Formats: sequence, C-alpha cells, structure tokens
Amino acid sequence: MTAASERVRVRRGPHKARYDRATIDAILDRGLLCHVAFAVDEDAYCVPMLYARVGDTVYIHGSAASRALRALAHGAPACLTVTVVDGLVLARSAFEHSTNYESVMVFGRFASVAELGERMAALEAFTEKLLPGRWREVRGPTERELKATAILSMPIEQASAKRRDGPPDDDDSPDAALDTWAGVVPIETSFGEPVASPGLRPGIPLSASLRRLLSR
Repeated sequence: MTAASERVRVRRGPHKARYDRATIDAILDRGLLCHVAFAVDEDAYCVPMLYARVGDTVYIHGSAASRALRALAHGAPACLTVTVVDGLVLARSAFEHSTNYESVMVFGRFASVAELGERMAALEAFTEKLLPGRWREVRGPTERELKATAILSMPIEQASAKRRDGPPDDDDSPDAALDTWAGVVPIETSFGEPVASPGLRPGIPLSASLRRLLSR
C-alpha cells in the first residue's frame, strides 16, 4: 500500500501521513488497545478492545453475547484506530502544544471467523500480543469457551498512518524569545513488580515468558 485512496487520505497535516504497509503494520504491532467506531441505526459507538494483527488481517474478540460484536459481525461499517503517544510537546504558546505519537486507522467491515483453525490462530495471536511465549505456558480454550467467544476479522486494505515526532514548531517564531522552557518530555512505559493472584499456590515461580518481559 503506497498510494492513498480518498477514504483514507490524511487531510489535516498531510506531511505526517504514511500509507506504506510496513509503517502501518509496525504501529499495529506496537499498540495494545484499539478503539472500534461504528454506527447502529442513528446511534454511534466507539468501543475500546484488545486486538491482534496476523498478516494482512486484524482481529478483535469478545463475548458472543456482545451487542457491539453482533452488530460488527453483521457488516456495520467500522473504523479501527490505534494510537501510541510517545511524548509531550511543550511549546512557548498554548496554541503550539502537542504530543508526539503514532496512529493508524483501518476502515472496512468485520466478518465473523467460523473456521476452527483460524479461530485458534487468532486466539493465540491475542495471547502472544499480551505476552510473547504465554500461549505455550497455559491451557488452551475449551469447546465451551470457544462457543462463548466471538472472533471477528477485518482485512487491512483501507488504512493510513499518521506520525508526529520532534520538537515544538515555534523555534523559528517570535515566541522563541520568550523566557519559557520548551521541548519534548518523552513518555516511557515500563512494567512493575508482578502481583500474584490471591489464589496462586505457594512456590510457583514466574513463568519464562514473564521473566523475559521483565528482563528487557
């Protein structure tokens, strides 16, 4: 994907836009939480969800009884958005304040995933996205759990990315003469000390996947 269709073309700040699949995939893989927007009748919804990308497809999942997933499974037009904020951009004027970020918007329609192999691959992808290596350490889903879970897929065909990085935009403006600190405050994410489940039996050590995560 190198050219933008009118549906996905970024109109505000077009110099920040990216349309290549490598950038889009990298941001989707980096993010953890998406927001899925859609409309049912005259009501609009935007639902936060976990997601995973597998190749050219993005997956979401949830309760089979979910109203949102039922509406999406029936073909409601949808927009899936992922945003990762990297820093606070502090300028000399209130107008020029911003954030450094990466974001992706994927447009299309979801379809229900019925084939068992694809469902299992999607569930593995969800688990591995949370913690690489975890799928092999835990019990897999039962038939009852699979029946209670709706898994939806959307092809990554109509998508665009937007990225801002760097300092505030007022270094070359009259505001640069103001005696106010300006620059970027990076936002860094880290993991804290694991808190054991109250029902965890004594003597069970941290799993290998968690130890790898904490050693980064």
